[in-house]
Amino acid sequence: MRPSLPGRSRSRSATLTPTARVLRLRRRISLLFALTSAVGLIAMAVLAVRSDSGRWREQLDHTMDADTSWALGLLETDEEGRLVLDVLADSVDTACPPLTVLLVDGDDRGALTVEHAPAKPCLTVSRAVVLEAGRAAVRADGARASDGRTTDGEPVRVFAQPFYAPEAADGEAPQGVLVTVADATAQRDDHRRLVWLVTGGCAVLVLLSAAVGHVLSGRAVRPALAALDRQEAFLADAAHDLRTPAASLRTLAETALRGETDSADVHRRTLRLAEGMGRLVDGLLTRARLVSGTATVVRQPLRLDQLVEAVVDEAPTEGHRVRVEAEDAVVVADPELVRRAVGNLLDNALAHGHAPGAPADVLITVGRDGTLTVEDAGPGLPPEVAGALFERFRSGSGSTGLGLSIASWVAHAHGGTLTAGRGERGGARFVLRLPVLG
Repeated sequence: MRPSLPGRSRSRSATLTPTARVLRLRRRISLLFALTSAVGLIAMAVLAVRSDSGRWREQLDHTMDADTSWALGLLETDEEGRLVLDVLADSVDTACPPLTVLLVDGDDRGALTVEHAPAKPCLTVSRAVVLEAGRAAVRADGARASDGRTTDGEPVRVFAQPFYAPEAADGEAPQGVLVTVADATAQRDDHRRLVWLVTGGCAVLVLLSAAVGHVLSGRAVRPALAALDRQEAFLADAAHDLRTPAASLRTLAETALRGETDSADVHRRTLRLAEGMGRLVDGLLTRARLVSGTATVVRQPLRLDQLVEAVVDEAPTEGHRVRVEAEDAVVVADPELVRRAVGNLLDNALAHGHAPGAPADVLITVGRDGTLTVEDAGPGLPPEVAGALFERFRSGSGSTGLGLSIASWVAHAHGGTLTAGRGERGGARFVLRLPVLG
């Protein structure tokens, strides 16, 4: 034995990624579903085949039992109790099925002699088959049926019925046996076709079951795969967005250690970087909660115009021009989520809606229909990112794009929309639409 093999198996399992493990679980679920269905179908098929096999044999046995019962009525005895076969011989020589009369030789139940056999039987079987069927009926002291073959190899059913002398007492050995044969070719062919039909049907159903199981298992593991994708996306976001400010902090610290800059300037720059990293981490966590569904949407009547004015008052707009033109608008939305979406749209306009070194000129309008428009007078939207503006890392201006992606998610979570285009003043124009009350 090689004890290292289990360890190798565990090592290979440990190297699988979470996604690969989920996909492997899906394959196992599909296989288990297919095997379970196969076991059930095979069991039902076996029962059906056995039932049909017994049914056609019972039908032939019933027919041959009626034939032997009819033949027993043709047996006669003379005044001395000897068996007279004249009437029976005349019938079996001219009719089908063939009937053979066997007599028990003395007290030995296994010793049988052929008293009469049809001269021209419609089915020819060997004498050994007839004698064996007769012995089985004598030993059992009752009718017995078995499968056999003609001399040409065709399948037949052999039936043996013992008969007794008129004055026989209970327990006395039978006087003889009537043996008849029935053709089973048609029944055997029908049974064989049924076997092939059931086998093919089972194979098709097992394949169909495997396909259905694969689809169902895919739906079952889809939430797990989605959760893993969200986790990987969050880690990618965090790694991507924190790399630049972390590198800036390190560079700033190395510069301060060398004494190449004023300590007050270092503190100010450190504070700005820390505030930026805080906003970045908050955005990452917010987006992760929104995408994962842990942040629930609490819908309630909300004055959109008042919320926008409060957001503008709290925003750091020094050195920029921000105007608000608002009509009374009551929407049904989550106040915290809408506040973040509006704040992100305003921050985006203040950060990117102006030329380098020039102040931003932002116009915010609120309509009674629950429409919020944020328009700036900047350079406008880059054509290369216009189609994927609300995806993370796609702002096109050196930022993460998380703010716009969160705003878009908030809009869709409330059944609204967020669109972007070119404004009348040549800059970017974002339109957020939320459902109104009533």
